[in-house]
Amino acid sequence: MSPTTVEVIGSVLFAVAVAHTFLTKYFEHLAHLQPAHAGIWHLLGEVEAVFGFWAFVLLAFMAVSGGAASAATYLESLNYTEPAFVFVIMVVAASRPVLELCKTGARMLARYIPAADSVAFYFVCLSVLPLLGSFVTEPAAMTLAALMLRDNFYSKNISHRLKYVTIGALFVNVSIGGTLTHFAAPPVLMVAGKWNWDMWYMLGHFGWKSAIAVFLNAGLATLLFARELKALQVDTRSSDRTVPGALILLHVLFLAGIVYFAHHPVVFVGLFLLFLGVAEAYSRHHDRLMLREGLMVGFFLAGLVTLGALQQWWLQAVLSGMDNTALYFGATALTAITDNAALTYLGSLVEGTDEAFKYSLVAGAVTGGGLTVIANAPNPAGYSILSRYFDDEAINPLGLFVTAVPPTLVAILAFQLL
Repeated sequence: MSPTTVEVIGSVLFAVAVAHTFLTKYFEHLAHLQPAHAGIWHLLGEVEAVFGFWAFVLLAFMAVSGGAASAATYLESLNYTEPAFVFVIMVVAASRPVLELCKTGARMLARYIPAADSVAFYFVCLSVLPLLGSFVTEPAAMTLAALMLRDNFYSKNISHRLKYVTIGALFVNVSIGGTLTHFAAPPVLMVAGKWNWDMWYMLGHFGWKSAIAVFLNAGLATLLFARELKALQVDTRSSDRTVPGALILLHVLFLAGIVYFAHHPVVFVGLFLLFLGVAEAYSRHHDRLMLREGLMVGFFLAGLVTLGALQQWWLQAVLSGMDNTALYFGATALTAITDNAALTYLGSLVEGTDEAFKYSLVAGAVTGGGLTVIANAPNPAGYSILSRYFDDEAINPLGLFVTAVPPTLVAILAFQLL
């Protein structure tokens, strides 16, 4: 390995950004202690701004050392399609027509589960919705699940333990729940075309194992807090529709079109602009669009792309030096400090690999996708929606990690033993 100066600086700043994500709750606490400087502490305490902030530090270094043109050339060499797509899909999936359709479906499913309404609805939100990510993409599934959990559980002053266990299970289930197909999970999408993986391959090698782990994780969390969940009032009626059916259908078509053209930003951004026009024309059937939250999540992912592109010099060497078992657990651990899509992409560049290597890489990448907010592209969306219900309006990274470990262990057992 002979990294350039820029690669070394990029790796140092990447490590600083990772460490920064574990300190955001501390900065939010400082904002309350020092109101005179609350602005800067709030900025440093916004987890969605962390990687974007340090990416700008990197660009400033590039501009000073090599000129503004070198920084601009570097940016133009990167692909920001994923951050743009996550922003667009998050806003559309969070619109009232789509959310109302999803709520109706979840309530109908919950009625067939022999448990109290609130218990059954909680189980559906933690199991069926993450698996839905295999079809509407993981960012959309995360947005829908987080919004429904927010409106029906987090907003009802649930216990501190339930908040963390829920978000830990949610992040893990969304990460592994997108593996039923070859087009919905970012870490799978990065390699499916190159390795000729289709839907049947994904179902046979990953999907059924993921589904078992998702339902088991959701079931364990539901059983653990069944008594607290029973005390909550959740409206399971499906007759309270406030949006015309035609408008719901139109929004589903928008969602389907954006998902279908996920790799073509010119198309999906155009569809998004048309969606904004429809939302404005029928504003009485819409709540406030999640534009700010979506932009912040997109900014986070764009910063991750900018810094993550300079990690290839060490990450690829680490992956290529592991056997299959070590690769699986190594990928699970590395995913916690890198984006799992970037991890599988770099692993796909290693030549001469066999099927066991490919399976271990992707299985490990999705297994560790719930351990931290940076591990999986949809996680910042869930963080943005739910963080305001935690102390100091920030999720403790250590608390997230600890509560994500048990569902991660379930995923490990599923991928290694089944």
